[in-house]
Amino acid sequence: MFALKTGQGGETGAPRLAILGLSFSPENFVLPRWLRRPARLVSRLCDGEYQPPRFAGVIATAVFLSSSALYGAWLGGQIPVAAQAVTARLGFAVDQVRVSGNRETSEIDILERLDLDGWTSLVGFDAEAARERIVGLPWVKAAAVRKVYPDALEVRIEERDPFAIWQHGTQLAIVERDGRVIAPFDGGRHAVLPLVIGYGAAEQAADFVDKIKRHPGLASRVKGFIRVAERRWDLRLENGITIRLPENGEDAAIAEVLRLDREDGLLSRDIATVDLRLEDRLVIRLTPEAMERRTTLLAERAKAAKKKPGTSI
Repeated sequence: MFALKTGQGGETGAPRLAILGLSFSPENFVLPRWLRRPARLVSRLCDGEYQPPRFAGVIATAVFLSSSALYGAWLGGQIPVAAQAVTARLGFAVDQVRVSGNRETSEIDILERLDLDGWTSLVGFDAEAARERIVGLPWVKAAAVRKVYPDALEVRIEERDPFAIWQHGTQLAIVERDGRVIAPFDGGRHAVLPLVIGYGAAEQAADFVDKIKRHPGLASRVKGFIRVAERRWDLRLENGITIRLPENGEDAAIAEVLRLDREDGLLSRDIATVDLRLEDRLVIRLTPEAMERRTTLLAERAKAAKKKPGTSI
């Protein structure tokens, strides 16, 4: 029974509060209002004055077992699965997927990353996890996944910009302007991209390619931009001529090549290499065929000179 009993409280003689056989001093302890009714109920139950309802034990056991089962199902991940199944059959199953912004990325690849099974509920669908999976695709730079109730998903992606084809060894890859690899090169419309060759070429190509593009007459003939020893560049033209540029003074060397081409048609001749690495001279190497023709021509001139006394070659 909940009762207030008075008595001698030690030397002070202060009244003491007895609850369930425990003694408290009212001067030091006040039971909160919201706990007073439960305390009375517990006190009456312990004193035998309160009889629990019939089947209270069975009900309490059922509640305990049900709570334990629900807690175990939650720990085991079964509650979200059950919620998915129920809400999907109530009309929230994903039925439409709208994809925008993709040019290089196929919708099939995007759908695979969404991980839909036909009965995926929009209610429990993790849009952020799906977005992270989509961003993992090679061409995808950024992505957004939005749930549109009751049954649709919207996927918007931003793709990477291809800049060049990078050849390193026997491998070909499409790279961005900063040299980061996007995906292996497999032909198609990307074949029109500039070809940069050599280690370090992908990272250093952007400024150099832009420099060559400022000379359309030369840029239209370039087949490949070759990085040599990660220090300088060679230009490989469509007709097979290689222009070897110096490590420093690229602009002056390019201007000299263009001048010689305008005045003498240098880049249309049967030559293999135009070497501008030396500051005081330009070195031209003929192709093997041109060298053979030149040797034959010189030999014929020598024979003709022998037939004419007093003639020097």
